[in-house]
Parts: sequence; structure tokens; C-alpha cells
Amino acid sequence: MVAKIRQQRIAERIREEVSEMLLGQLTDPRVAGITVTDVTVDRELAYATIFVSSFDGSDRKEDILDGLESARGFIRYQLTRRIDLRSFPQLRFKWDFTPERAERMDKLMDALALEEKQNQESKSKDVSS
Repeated sequence: MVAKIRQQRIAERIREEVSEMLLGQLTDPRVAGITVTDVTVDRELAYATIFVSSFDGSDRKEDILDGLESARGFIRYQLTRRIDLRSFPQLRFKWDFTPERAERMDKLMDALALEEKQNQESKSKDVSS
């Protein structure tokens, strides 16, 4: 088992390296336009879970995850060359719904603010009448 700090450092390094690979080394069109949002590594360093998202939203989720699964061996090989670990974790790719949820929450907050503003305006009109 590794210390929590080391676990976080390894996860951050994996995130940086995979993000860099997505920009230049992976040419599969299925993985174009995606972002690595987070990486978690378990305490035994057996698995690294890489969370991804896309500007297109979850419409392309299955296609993107298929592309990453197909490139998993290449990505892991490149990571083993860039990050010096005795035993490198297996990679798992998961879709991160957080950006979509955040956008939905922003829209709800905007709608509530607009409704509140309209209520305030109607109250001020009622008072002045």
C-alpha cells in the first residue's frame, strides 16, 4: 500500500500525461475533443480510473469510451515509459457526468434568478399601482 500523498501524486501525473497524449499522440477520431477530468488510483496501485468528459456532452459517450478502450494498451505502454513505477496500474475509463450536471445546475440557477427578478418586478408594479 502507498501513502495517500503518493497516491494523489501518481494520479495527478497520470492525468497530466494522458491529457498530453490526447492532444498529440492519439489520432483516433473517436477520442477527439475529450478532456481528462480526474484520475483516481487505488491504494494498492492495481487500478487507475481515468474520468473523461467531452464538450459534446454524453451524446458521444459510448463512442469515446470504445475509442479509449481500444487505445488502452497503447496509453498504458506510453505511461509506463513516462512514469517510473515498479508495477503500473491497469487502466479503467469512466464517463464523468459532472460537467453536464454543473451546466444543468447553472441553467436551473439562472431560471430561478430570472423568476425571482420577475416576481420582484411584478411586486413593485403592484405596490406602485
